[in-house]
Amino acid sequence: MSTQPIIESIYTDGACTGNPGPGGWGVVIYFQDGSVHEMGAASSYTTNNKMEMQAAIAALQYLEAFGQSEPITLYTDSEYLINCVTKWIKSWKKKGWKKADGNPVQNQDLLESLDQLNSRLVKWQHVRGHSGNIGNERCDVIARSFASGKTPSLQILSPSNPHKTLPITREISVAKVSDSDINSTIINKKTEEIDTFVSDITLMEPSIAPAEEKPSEMRISQLRDLVETLHIADEIAEKGYLITSSELADLMDVHASAVTSRGDQWRWRNWIVSRVRREGNQILWEIERGDQVVSAES
Repeated sequence: MSTQPIIESIYTDGACTGNPGPGGWGVVIYFQDGSVHEMGAASSYTTNNKMEMQAAIAALQYLEAFGQSEPITLYTDSEYLINCVTKWIKSWKKKGWKKADGNPVQNQDLLESLDQLNSRLVKWQHVRGHSGNIGNERCDVIARSFASGKTPSLQILSPSNPHKTLPITREISVAKVSDSDINSTIINKKTEEIDTFVSDITLMEPSIAPAEEKPSEMRISQLRDLVETLHIADEIAEKGYLITSSELADLMDVHASAVTSRGDQWRWRNWIVSRVRREGNQILWEIERGDQVVSAES
């Protein structure tokens, strides 16, 4: 009788086209015996940060259902996600999910789920995106495939033989669901129901529900968050601060690759974004108000 395999590490990633817009998340789970299990899903309307968090939630729910007592390392290229879970969340909870400026914290529902699922078994580790790390690159492929409306081939851990990974050569239909539906797709039961957990995530018939109109309160809250982001961008431009690619991606609420793939100078909303220099492994960027640049040139 074979023993249950041990999870060694987990990689997670999220992606979004449009931001907000269609998104996807991906998870790759590595076991000590060399087997691999992959998961992923899509959302018709979401943001990059939500997909980063949803990927981590799916990973932690799988870990909880697996019933493992050995520690694991969870890798993500989202510094925002790691900071939320390991630094900011304690302060936000104490302040009733309010930020330092008194405004409500974004994505409170997802953060609460992460906080409940997180444990001392999980070591959160940042990995630089698009640096050749196999686990991170694979997660990126899965997340981007779902975000673009495709269904990637996933490796599924065999329920009958937990030491064997089944390479799925056909495309697996994964339901494209809204953010609120993803949590209900993933079970939060114990180890004996992992087979159901795998089935619910990866073997559903595709069904794209029309996007529901958001309540006016939610739209207003999102506009407030947008205005706050634009104010931060204005302050960075005014002070002449240089920011890294990951920091710029967090400001824009996009994947880091959406920053580095655009070239040395490009426009984002009201700003001109320019690549300044590289320091070690980091690229530093400068942002200037586009209208001010035009005015100075004229």
